[in-house]
Amino acid sequence: MDGNLLRDEIVAAIRAEIDSLQNPEVCLATVLVGSDKPSQIYVRNKHRKAQEAGMVSRHVELGEDATQDEVEEAVGDLAADPSVHGILVQLPVPVGIDAEAVLDLIPPEKDVDGLTERSMGRLVRGRLGHVPCTPLGVMELLERYGIETSGKRAVVIGRSTLVGLPQVLLLGRKGCDATVTLAHSRTADLAGLCREADIIIAAAGMARLVTADFVSPGAAVVDVGISRTEAGIVGDVDFDSVQDIAGAITPMPGGTGPMTIGCLLKNTLAAARMMGSIAP
Repeated sequence: MDGNLLRDEIVAAIRAEIDSLQNPEVCLATVLVGSDKPSQIYVRNKHRKAQEAGMVSRHVELGEDATQDEVEEAVGDLAADPSVHGILVQLPVPVGIDAEAVLDLIPPEKDVDGLTERSMGRLVRGRLGHVPCTPLGVMELLERYGIETSGKRAVVIGRSTLVGLPQVLLLGRKGCDATVTLAHSRTADLAGLCREADIIIAAAGMARLVTADFVSPGAAVVDVGISRTEAGIVGDVDFDSVQDIAGAITPMPGGTGPMTIGCLLKNTLAAARMMGSIAP
C-alpha cells in the first residue's frame, strides 16, 4: 500500500478542486517552536505539498527560548485571523511549554490536525469536525487498496489519543463496521490476538514489534509506528518477515507518513468550507 502514490493523488485532486473554484486562498498555518530537526523537515514537507495543492501557507517559527505567553500569542493571532483556515502546532514543543494549553487555543474548525479535546469529542459524538490526520490516512489507504472492513476483525496496537483511540473509533463506526480490539504493550498473548485479525494497525512506537508470528496469511498490515535506531528509521512492523505473509502491507517509510500530510491538506480544504470561505 503506497502512501506516496496516494498522497500525490490527493494533492492533485485538491489542486484540481481549488482551480475549479477559481483559486480561492485556502490557508494552512504552522507554528514551530524550537530547533528540533525532524520537526523542521516535517513542516517544510507540509508547506511544499500545500503549495503543490494550490494552497497558501504561512509559517510562524519561535526559538527554543520562547515563553508560554509568546507561543500562545502566536497561536491566538492565527486563531483570530479569518484568512487562516487551518492551524497546525508542530509537536513536540520544548520542555517548559504546556502543549495542551496551546492546542486549546485552536478553534475546532481550524484544528486540521484533529488534536484538540473538542475535535476528539466531535469524533466520538459523530459530529462534523476534523479527524486526526494519521488515523484518517490509514482509512484512506484501506479504501484505496480495496481492503474490506465490514464484518472484519481489526486489532489496533497502541492507545494514544493521536492514533490508537481515534483509529478504533474510525474502524468501528457505522459504514466501516469492523469489529475492533484495542491492544497495547501489556496485552496478554499479543501475537495470538493479532493472528486472529484480518487487519492489524501497529501504532505502539516499538521497533519491529509485529513479526511474522503475529500475522495470518492474507491479513492487511498497516505500520504507523516510527522508531529511530542506529540502522535508521524503522516501523513497528518487521517488514522483511511480514511482507510474504500479509495480503497487503505499508512500507516504512513511504506508507502512513505521506498520508498524514495528504489528509492534513484534505482537512484544511474542509476547514475552508466549514468557515464559509468556499462553497460547500
